[in-house]
Amino acid sequence: MTSKRPRPPLDEDSLRDAALRYVSRFATSRGKLLAYLQRKIKECGWGGEHPADLPALVDRLAGLGYVDDSQYAVMKSAALGRRGYGARRIDESLRAAGIAPADRADADAQVDAERWIAAERYARRKRIGPYASAAPDPKQREKAIAAFLRAGHSYAIARRWVDAAPGQMPEAEE
Repeated sequence: MTSKRPRPPLDEDSLRDAALRYVSRFATSRGKLLAYLQRKIKECGWGGEHPADLPALVDRLAGLGYVDDSQYAVMKSAALGRRGYGARRIDESLRAAGIAPADRADADAQVDAERWIAAERYARRKRIGPYASAAPDPKQREKAIAAFLRAGHSYAIARRWVDAAPGQMPEAEE
């Protein structure tokens, strides 16, 4: 029979060590790191002399360069764009990660510049429009447009890709 020993409660040193382990393993934002540390305190409890100052710890790690929200936003938006997701879906993902609007400037510029390429990647991945084997019937067309919209693309872009005949690439919008 194996019994799990309860973990000792966290103190300042163990909390800092947990934060360092987390940022060394994962690319993260301030918001995600703060949520992780709050979850760790909830799981293990707090045994420090003073209340935990999580925002100060997160700010210290950001000051050391271990956490950079603007770089995280650029990396995350590029990764989602490569998967074919549109601007709205990327914006929702960055907002969920706690990225402030001021830190999204470079990421937003990148998303705007590559929105047509992201739509093409999505169409290729889902075999829609020019990548389909046959023209869709009206019900399939509605489903394909809905899929594009869920992926974060605008209705105009979705309609252009879905209405493209199999094998014929739509003209890139300006």
